[in-house]
Amino acid sequence: MDPIEEIGSSIDYGQPVKKRGIKHKNRNNNYMQQEVDLKKTPFLFFPPGKEMLFLVIYFVTLPYITGLIFLFFYVSEGKASTFGAVSVDSNFFLVWTIGYELLAALIVMIIVKNAIMFSIRNSSRARHRQPQKKRRRH
Repeated sequence: MDPIEEIGSSIDYGQPVKKRGIKHKNRNNNYMQQEVDLKKTPFLFFPPGKEMLFLVIYFVTLPYITGLIFLFFYVSEGKASTFGAVSVDSNFFLVWTIGYELLAALIVMIIVKNAIMFSIRNSSRARHRQPQKKRRRH
C-alpha cells in the first residue's frame, strides 16, 4: 500500500460526523479550594526555579512604586516641585506602607469580585444542568 492509500483508508466517507462538545476541566465548586498557579499571573513574571526571589523583589518594589505614585498624584496633586519636597521628607518605609495598604485594598476588592463571579457562574451552571420542573395546570 502506498502512503496516499494508507492515509485514505482511515477516511470514513458518508459517515455522520459527531459534534465535539466543549469539555470543561474538572473545576472545583469551592472558590477557596482552587489551585494557585504562578505561571498564569497576568502581570508578573516568574522564571522557573526563581519564584521566591521574584516574590521578594515584587513584595519590596511594587508597594514602594505604588506609594510614590499615590504621593505624586494625590498628595502633591501632580506638581513636581511639591512632590520633590514631599518625597525628600518621607522615608522609604512610610512610602512603602502607603503603597502596601493601597495594593492590599485593591487585591482584596479583586478577590471579592472574583469570588462573586465564581459563585454566579457556578449557580448558572447548576441551573442549566437541572431539568426544569413541569408545571401542572389546574
